[in-house]
Amino acid sequence: MAYCIYYQRRAIATAQFMKFLLLRIVVVALFILTGGEAAEAWGQGTAAARELGSRTAKAGFRNEDEIAAKFRDWRSDAEAREWLAVMGYDRDTVTGLAVSKPHGEKADIMVAVTTRKGSSLHGISIKLVSNATGFNQIDKRWLGQYAGRWRMPDDVAVALRKFTGEDPPSERSRDPHRMFLNEFSSEMQQRIVEFFSDRKQAIVSDLIKGEGDLDADWFLVAVKSAGRPRWRLVSAAEAIRFFSDGPVVITRSGNLKIGRVSMQRKGGDGGRETANMLQFKINPALLLEVK
Repeated sequence: MAYCIYYQRRAIATAQFMKFLLLRIVVVALFILTGGEAAEAWGQGTAAARELGSRTAKAGFRNEDEIAAKFRDWRSDAEAREWLAVMGYDRDTVTGLAVSKPHGEKADIMVAVTTRKGSSLHGISIKLVSNATGFNQIDKRWLGQYAGRWRMPDDVAVALRKFTGEDPPSERSRDPHRMFLNEFSSEMQQRIVEFFSDRKQAIVSDLIKGEGDLDADWFLVAVKSAGRPRWRLVSAAEAIRFFSDGPVVITRSGNLKIGRVSMQRKGGDGGRETANMLQFKINPALLLEVK
């Protein structure tokens, strides 16, 4: 009997020690990852842990859902209140706020703001960046869709189908499946540049803002990692002006630059047909550098 009690107590002591050891490992890990803040909060209860979560989130934004959650928590979230201020709202006049996430639209989130005067709906396009040189896709479609939307001349559309690879090259090319813009005749290159130059503002507006009820009124650049500034919110009109600024030129690699917007064949996709789509990219982090 005494023998059994001895081993029972020993087993309990071992379990308690392992629990203590696991707790220590977790605390040390949190201390290393957060500079000590999480370890301190661990011993201060759930309320302190929630407060810590708010502080450590300032190291960077994880995803669009986090930004949507911050808007929903506008009453206590300082950054959400700053965003509302940029959008022209006084915190004291806001009586309610709702957030939804449309699918496949220019607006990543729709924010409905209610004041004493009524309700307004705002579409916000969110671009998350990890560094100052990363590029972000803003639009990708089949060429035929762009041709219809932008009233593209037939000869320009025919050339761009060869650029994307939907049609095979008609002249010698460094890629047997497609052509690069600088491989076309000088006359055709000029036609392409003139088309995008003449419609530059409207094209960039379509790429950034879109059209319809779920277009983007606002453009939010948010940094995923630590650093300053961590975010910048501007109107879609300001983002369009910024990214359309500059000439339309054919690059040495044979793609197109439309101001600060890059146009290229999508590529990739394991060689599937969708690799022949047309893709537009920007570097959203450039907006963070604007004074």
